[in-house]
Order: sequence, then C-alpha cells, then structure tokens
Amino acid sequence: MRTGNPVLNSRTFENFGLQPRDVAAESSPVTTMTVAGTANRTMFLLALAFCSACFTWSRTFNAVEGNSGAAMPWVFGGLIVGFITALVICFKQTWAPTLSPVYAIAEGLFLGGVSASFEAQYPGIVIQAVGGTFGTLAALLLCYQSGLIRATENFKLGIVAATGGIFFVYLISMIGGFFGFPIPFIHSAGPLGIGFSVVVVIIAALNLVLDFDFIETAAKRGAPKYLEWYGAFALMVTLVWLYLEILRLLSKLNSRD
Repeated sequence: MRTGNPVLNSRTFENFGLQPRDVAAESSPVTTMTVAGTANRTMFLLALAFCSACFTWSRTFNAVEGNSGAAMPWVFGGLIVGFITALVICFKQTWAPTLSPVYAIAEGLFLGGVSASFEAQYPGIVIQAVGGTFGTLAALLLCYQSGLIRATENFKLGIVAATGGIFFVYLISMIGGFFGFPIPFIHSAGPLGIGFSVVVVIIAALNLVLDFDFIETAAKRGAPKYLEWYGAFALMVTLVWLYLEILRLLSKLNSRD
C-alpha cells in the first residue's frame, strides 16, 4: 500500500501479523483496528489540538498585535516538541496511544502561535483557513465514501511522487536559505508563488484520500488495535500540513490587496 503521508508507508503494517481479508473480517473489533475507532481517536486529537491552540491564541494574540515576536516561544516550543514526538511515534508505533495526545497538544500550541501571527497581519484569515481545511476534509471523505474518488495504484503513485517532489523543493529552499541561495518564487505573492501554493494545497488534500484508503485497508486486514491511534496521528499530520498550506496561500492572496 502506498501513501504520500510520511507517517503511513508500505512498511507500517507489514510486521504486525496482518491476516487475510476473509480471516480478519472474523476478528474481534475489541482487539483489532476499526475505521470507526480511528475516526473517534482522530476527533479526540483534533479536540486536544483545538484546546491548546485556543490557550496559545488567548495568551499571544493581543501581544502579537503589537509585537509579532511574542508568539515565537509558543511556536518554537510546540514545533520542537511536536517534531520530536512525531519521530518517536514513527519508530515506536506501539507508543502511539500515549504520545499521540502529546503530539496533538504540541501542534495545537504551534498552530495557535502561527495563527495568531497571521491573524494580526490579515484579520479573518484564520477562520477562512480552518473552514477551508475542514471543508476539504469533509468533501474528500464524502467523495471517497461515495466512490467518486478511488485510490488506484496509479493515483497513489502520482500523489506519492508529487508529495516527495514538494518536500524536496522545501528542503532545497531551506538548505539554500542557510547559504543565501533560497528559492524565492515559492514564498512570493506573485503568480508563480500563488500557483505553487495552489498545487501544494491540492496535493496535501489528495493525501487525505490516500490516508483514508490506507486506514480502511489496514482495518479490513485486522491491524492491531493500537494502530487506531497511529492512524489518527497520521491523519493529524496531513491535516496540519493542509492547514498550514491553506494559511500560506491565503496570506499570499491577502498581501496582494
């Protein structure tokens, strides 16, 4: 199984003794992963992220209006803790039930600080980004469940390749920035910069389809129960990426006004 999400890859479920579909169908939902269980855990993680983001927002937004640097401790603290936690979960999937809530809280603090900074510059941008993120999630879930979008092998291969290409461009831009040779167009508000952000938002959104397919397939094959938390964590990674890219796109559009 392919997925563009770096957290969910073809090796994630290979070493857990997955059963054939007909055997897995007879397994108890108490001991095996289910789609409903993953959805419930995803909503729980989203609620944690929302609460921690509200905390950061309430503590930083007023200060951000006068000093954008006031949000930086929350941004970097959440970013660092979230990154470290994500790495640990990727290598220790059995720790996902314990560490996924930590990741959600850390990412909430990070997103709250980032959102406050953007909101101070462009009032109303955060509610637009949140609405765009969850609207995209709902639309793609509906399309996936109705069969309008199917995660065929060619579709998966294309999204994986595009996602890898995007992260490669970001990596080159980051490394180049350290040496004074960034890739300016991907951060600009010009046609190329906006076009790049539109493409990235589309690819990030389509990764949700791959995640839906991956989780559904794993559940049918009787993956261990704790991987519900891992699947929820993986969806959080995609949603955080999608939200940030929508926020970047909207900021570019607003800066042109």
